[in-house]
Amino acid sequence: MKLGPHLHRIGNDLVAAYLVDTDEGITVIDAGLAGHWHDLHSELAAMGRSAADIRGLVLTHGDTDHIGFAERLRREYGVPVYVHEEDAARARGEVKTKPAYGKIKLRALAGFLWYGMRKGGLRTEYLGEVVPVHDGQVLDLPGAPRIVGMPGHSPGSVAIHVPVADAVFAGDALTTRHVLTGRPGPQPAPFTDDPQQALASLEHLQDLKASWLLPGHGTPWSAGIPEAIAAIKAAAA
Repeated sequence: MKLGPHLHRIGNDLVAAYLVDTDEGITVIDAGLAGHWHDLHSELAAMGRSAADIRGLVLTHGDTDHIGFAERLRREYGVPVYVHEEDAARARGEVKTKPAYGKIKLRALAGFLWYGMRKGGLRTEYLGEVVPVHDGQVLDLPGAPRIVGMPGHSPGSVAIHVPVADAVFAGDALTTRHVLTGRPGPQPAPFTDDPQQALASLEHLQDLKASWLLPGHGTPWSAGIPEAIAAIKAAAA
């Protein structure tokens, strides 16, 4: 799905990944689930591109529903995979997490689990090799993505600001569709390691200039970053 001149999304409101398209090549943001491999190639073909045009893949964090096709892309096409140094072990499968579900609605949870299984969530490969990054770093990749530390969901959660795409990719620092309840709108993401730290990290987004705020789960948000932050804090309260 094309969102803007330099911006594409694959997946859907349950699980999404993004492509930044420039003359210098493509930067992929997050890797969804293993089955999104086919969605990736379909979107590239619609763009008149191929996987050979991908220069790097940047992860917002190391959870399995964000690293889906990352190792395959690295192994088959030599694409480097970037992740915050605090989540590198998580992306390599060296750190196992026990998610806290919190409130759920059975229909929403069943839909999320069914989609995950249908899209190869049980076939996820951990990364064999990653390139560690840190807060504030600007990567030498198409779109010059800048890393914005957002600890809370995981120790190495980040947002990624790409001005040429007019977008901030938020990963699971927030959601606009709760996958366990189906509730729409900006709100805290589930499965968060430290909810209070995640709320505090929202201030790191406050002054970023972008039309799009793009979560890993939920509808793309274009009604303003400060407005999204206010809605998340209200939902948390």
